[in-house]
Amino acid sequence: MKFLLEGGYPLEGEISVQGSKNSVLPILAATLLIDGVSVIHNCPLISDVSAAKSILRDYGCLVKSEKNTVIVDASSLKEGDVTDSLLRQMRSSILFLGPVLSRLGKARFCFPGGCEIGLRPIDLHLNAIKKLGSKVVEENGSVICSADKRMSGEKIHLTFPSVGATESVMLCAVLAKGTTVLSNAAREPEIVDLASFLNKAGAKIRGAGESTLIIEGVDKLHSVEHTVISDRIAGATYLFCAVSSGGKIKVNNLDVSFLQSVFPLLEECGCTLKYEKNSVFLSAPERINAASTVRTMPYPGFPTDLQSPAAAMLSTADGTSVIVENIFENRFKYIGQLNRMGANIRVEGRTAIIQGVRRLRSAEVDACDLRGGFALIIAALNASGITQINNISHIDRGYERAEDVLSSLGAKIKRIT
Repeated sequence: MKFLLEGGYPLEGEISVQGSKNSVLPILAATLLIDGVSVIHNCPLISDVSAAKSILRDYGCLVKSEKNTVIVDASSLKEGDVTDSLLRQMRSSILFLGPVLSRLGKARFCFPGGCEIGLRPIDLHLNAIKKLGSKVVEENGSVICSADKRMSGEKIHLTFPSVGATESVMLCAVLAKGTTVLSNAAREPEIVDLASFLNKAGAKIRGAGESTLIIEGVDKLHSVEHTVISDRIAGATYLFCAVSSGGKIKVNNLDVSFLQSVFPLLEECGCTLKYEKNSVFLSAPERINAASTVRTMPYPGFPTDLQSPAAAMLSTADGTSVIVENIFENRFKYIGQLNRMGANIRVEGRTAIIQGVRRLRSAEVDACDLRGGFALIIAALNASGITQINNISHIDRGYERAEDVLSSLGAKIKRIT
């Protein structure tokens, strides 16, 4: 599949942000911990959610979908026969390991897949599982975990505040015996949302959103109903689209407190922002100013998931901008595609130096990962002519019907299958 997008049309109008991709996936994994029914609202209609539902079904769960609501009955959980190809579709498949291990006492997983944006070693996950009392054996590209009895709470320190490792510890510790204290935990809003879901189901988690998490193990979790938070990354991405096109849009269903590290960049670029509790209005100038230095950092710093969209936006700024990537070492693979469209970007190690040009040009380009793929859409909105973006299955992993959202704002975009 591919997108054809004709640039040069300023975006105008209002949109509502989808549910959070980075929140719903660990929550879907967490449903395996519940000997009952989980009702989850505001689930985005994206391919990663479809893959997660398939994994749940392979473990014997009954899964139903009603528009943006997913209903999971995990009371009949069994040792699944999940194909390696399904697990390799997304990085977050490793999050299913802890819940299966907690419920069944054993679990086998292949190493996860997803976007090739650099190493996301699962050592932090496995070391935490070992500390909680599980045996871990790696053989032939698979991880085999077993626990003779209920896992036990422990003091665990993460060498890096990894979101995935923090989630893995939470998912293992909620049914463990005793108390787990996790230090240097990730602080992202998605961590808070996962803790909220688990606490509604009877877990005892304190400190979510802070650097130390305290998890008191419980014997069992019960049925739960929960609404997933809005997707802060998608919300910011559409704001960047408006900037690239020279437009003005209002983004609703967005908790503006999640993007306090992003709004200063937009203001530095010369955009006008007006905030409400759950929405933001942006008006872009005809040409934005360059940004001094953008550094990706763990939350509450600038998100690594917005690094490539920001680079696409800044490629037409007046002056030179600098982006430093501090999380993933391979997250500049998309830059060659932007340069094909007339951008002037060079990479030195973990730093991208962006010399803004006045206008990009259309080209045939390839999406190489989720966020880098959407960066090409942002660039195409500014480009003269019709840009063809291939491999858009990457984009479908995290954005719900992107072409429909953009078309509602006046973009000239269509999907070709």
